[in-house]
Amino acid sequence: MGRSRGGFSTKVHAVTTTGGKPIHLALTPGQQHESTMAEELLVHAEGEAFIADTGYDAERIRSNVLKVEMKPVIHSHPGRKQPPPLDRPLYRLRHRVECFFHDLKRFRAAATRYDKTAKCYLAVLHVASLLLWLR
Repeated sequence: MGRSRGGFSTKVHAVTTTGGKPIHLALTPGQQHESTMAEELLVHAEGEAFIADTGYDAERIRSNVLKVEMKPVIHSHPGRKQPPPLDRPLYRLRHRVECFFHDLKRFRAAATRYDKTAKCYLAVLHVASLLLWLR
């Protein structure tokens, strides 16, 4: 787990369906960059497009997405000189992932992260995700 002056910090990475239901969850320490998890998330992704936010904008990630025959729909980083084209109608579906994180944070144990180990916290996230699938 990542450690800062405020205590432990964790990033939650998720692959969801287009309806916002979780398929795969992963954790990283808070100081680790998002793009380091792209390959693991790509293994669990299904469908025709890989929709991600700016944190996943890298040429290696885009090429890996194309290798698995998916369309990369990733908003380009503002510092790019030649930004690749963005399919805006598909990118609008990304809000459903944000809605999943909002629903996940409605579970107090997932939002406050009282657990000391990553294994226990991931278990809490899986239980919360299971309950989201059941509603």
